Amino acid sequence: MTPRSDDHILPDILQGGLALVFCGTAAGTRSAREGAYYAHPGNLFWRALAEAELTPRLYAPSEFAQLPALGIGFTDLAKFHSGNDSELPRDAFDVPALAAKIERFAPRWLAFTSKHGAKAALGRAISDYGMQPERIGTTRVFVLPSPSGQARGHWSIGPWLELAELVRGD
Repeated sequence: MTPRSDDHILPDILQGGLALVFCGTAAGTRSAREGAYYAHPGNLFWRALAEAELTPRLYAPSEFAQLPALGIGFTDLAKFHSGNDSELPRDAFDVPALAAKIERFAPRWLAFTSKHGAKAALGRAISDYGMQPERIGTTRVFVLPSPSGQARGHWSIGPWLELAELVRGD
């Protein structure tokens, strides 16, 4: 795992050999307070992982550090800020740092948990969920609908199921 910076809101959970790394935009207020990824009870992230069978059971947000044993890691575009995307400073997203981490650890897949995050990282509008033509180093890129309760109107489990099939098929 990468060393935790005391300034990071949530630690990166990255190491070599991961099948999949999830990348959010920034820790939400609840996640920052609890020190756990996707911690708000209205967030569908952990349920989606279980439903897509990316995990063998429903994990609690506080168990996020156990997921590298399943080949899953975590990071965010904004490591030093938390809150809703609309509350973040314009320079909160560190795309070069994300790219460097992904190139260094080379997971097979990088899944953005929102079109907004993918747009910031890839530098273009994202029209469709799913696999994207870009790679970061050797890592393939996938865009998921946000599991946030605030994005419920755009929610679909379909892309999560598609990603799970691709990850298992590698």
